[in-house]
Amino acid sequence: MKQTSPKDLEQLLKPFDAKMVEPSLYEMWEKSGYFNPDNLPGERKETFTIIMPPPNANGSLHAGHALFVTVEDILIRFNRMNGKRALWLPGADHAGFETQSVYEKKLEKEGRSRFDMKREDLYKEIMDFTLFNKQFMEGQLRQLGASCDWSREVFTLDDGIIKTVYNTFKKLDDDKLLYRGKRIVNWCTKHQTSLSNLETQHVERKDPFYYFKYGPFTIGTVRPETKFGDKYVVMHPDDERYKEYKHGDKLTVEWINGPIEATIIKDEASDPEFGSGAMTITPWHSGIDFDIAKKYDLDFEQIIDERGKLLPIAEEFAGMSIKDARAKIVEKLDAKGLLVKVDNEYSHEVSVCYKCERELEPQVKPQWFIKMKPLAEKAIDAVKNGETKILTEQHEKIFYHWMENIQDWNISRQIVWGIPIPAKLCNSCDAGYVDLENKLTVCEKCGGELIQDTDSFDTWFSSGQWPFATLQNTKPGDFEKYYPTQVMETAADILFFWVVRMMMFGIYMTGKTPFSHVYLHGLVRDAKGKKMSKSKGNVISPLEISEKYGTDALRMGLIVNNAPGVDMNLDPKKVEAYKKFANKIWNASRFVLERTADYEGGAELNNEDQAVYDAWREKKDAITKDIEDFKLHIASEKIYDYFWKVFCDDIIETRKTRILEDKDKSSAQALLLKLLREQLIVIHPFMPFISEELWKYVKTDEDDFLIVTRW
Repeated sequence: MKQTSPKDLEQLLKPFDAKMVEPSLYEMWEKSGYFNPDNLPGERKETFTIIMPPPNANGSLHAGHALFVTVEDILIRFNRMNGKRALWLPGADHAGFETQSVYEKKLEKEGRSRFDMKREDLYKEIMDFTLFNKQFMEGQLRQLGASCDWSREVFTLDDGIIKTVYNTFKKLDDDKLLYRGKRIVNWCTKHQTSLSNLETQHVERKDPFYYFKYGPFTIGTVRPETKFGDKYVVMHPDDERYKEYKHGDKLTVEWINGPIEATIIKDEASDPEFGSGAMTITPWHSGIDFDIAKKYDLDFEQIIDERGKLLPIAEEFAGMSIKDARAKIVEKLDAKGLLVKVDNEYSHEVSVCYKCERELEPQVKPQWFIKMKPLAEKAIDAVKNGETKILTEQHEKIFYHWMENIQDWNISRQIVWGIPIPAKLCNSCDAGYVDLENKLTVCEKCGGELIQDTDSFDTWFSSGQWPFATLQNTKPGDFEKYYPTQVMETAADILFFWVVRMMMFGIYMTGKTPFSHVYLHGLVRDAKGKKMSKSKGNVISPLEISEKYGTDALRMGLIVNNAPGVDMNLDPKKVEAYKKFANKIWNASRFVLERTADYEGGAELNNEDQAVYDAWREKKDAITKDIEDFKLHIASEKIYDYFWKVFCDDIIETRKTRILEDKDKSSAQALLLKLLREQLIVIHPFMPFISEELWKYVKTDEDDFLIVTRW
């Protein structure tokens, strides 16, 4: 242990200034090259890899980003200090529909619309916008202390990533797991694109429920505007009320725009307990109705267009919006004596777009779909076999439930921004062909001309390949060294959007599950436990808190008492308390260095001091196990409690007297220095900046930076 010089002590007299110290420390780490596992000192055989969830490059980092940076950086720093070849691979996500919708808001403010722009012009503008935000976010990640390997950074629109995504698309086609078909999709009339089931939100709403006469039947609906195409009436085959009607019977009924011929369909889909037990179907605008129509090869008629306007089939109502047409249609049916009654208190669930919250319109669209069940089965096996462990048990149960009920996935998006789908479509029969080499020109089914598919992939299709796509496109040999990875840490609310898809595609493309552990964190809420939103005005910027209280304090505020999978409240007062803890660490370290300035080294601990040191080693072992078990919330609290309540309030106080009175002084000094040194080591993954700064004053000439000091 080197002696502390008067100049060192003079430096320590100044309060710790996080704003001044943090940028220079990060620059020092980055220049050292130790973020890159290829440059780590010593022999390191075992790898430890985390692929960073790539933040959407369309804005600033939020509190959830700060939490994942904290958790992942703790794990990386801990494993790096434990002699592993630790790789934390950073990246950024183009975020497809998400980014395009953000950019559309920008265009709206400027009085522009994407529908008035050429595709290539819109793409270029969004690319410039994304690359600017990407660079900005990289600076924010540095501010949060992320010790990731910037030399391996990847972007979801890098050429190598796109090539990997295309190869997966082709393999799915070769293996008959990909198909193009007309199916009901969730259509956003504002953004003019389909959305997957996971991208829809469900809201409880009260709407009038109308009962109408339909020939001899009474039917009910909340959507009279769709009823122009209703020429089939469905009833349960066992419903005694309708036993006189046979499947396929036809009858003429008076309807909105005059008499129509209706056909009887007997099917179990009709619930005898709901309403009259008879229902008409609109196959183009309802998932259930679509399935019935496909089952019996019934006609499909589109009533509402992609912009939410009624089509010519609605005659006098054509061109009207759904909202305007609904009341007028009811008025006409009432005038014809066909309105039976209205239930104005009907409560039901409505699907809305998760971005604009506009009600989604089910539409029949030809799209690319992936058969998910065969992929899901192998991912389920990986969890059952323990190849991948999901924290927590509750989320593991949710995983099984969702995977066992998985549906085919629509991966087509009618957007400009993203990875273009490498396929050709027939302009005659709409058949689709995967065409990576852009060579196909003629439809093999009908001889029609093939044109380029203008859709882009759902962004989750490309990001679902992230672990293997990244490592196959960084440095030669990376995939063989670092795949499978050890931990995937991300938000619990994207377990299905992202984590399960990474598992399915990872196993499908490599034969191995992409990660051995899934660490899910909960939402970061405001101090009162409310979800943060711009409309509520309660968004807490982690970067502003970091600038005010220091990054170390922010990290402790995010991790202490924050168990995996549980929502947490981010209270600036809690962060302020950890700024006081940082000050305590600084002041206690200065005090120890002042009291040991004359220590010459080599002293053995007496029995009393040895017992204290042994007790600390037991505590350190417990902290180590907590981190290895992903109990970071407990480990951080133990570190805090030991440093403040044991090291400062007890050990320093009692040894201070011995040093002043020269009672076995050298043993007391040796204990304080050993403990301070080891405190800084265990504090480092959690509070890297202040610990590295203080390490300068306690390290020996043989010591390297704290970031690579052995745990």
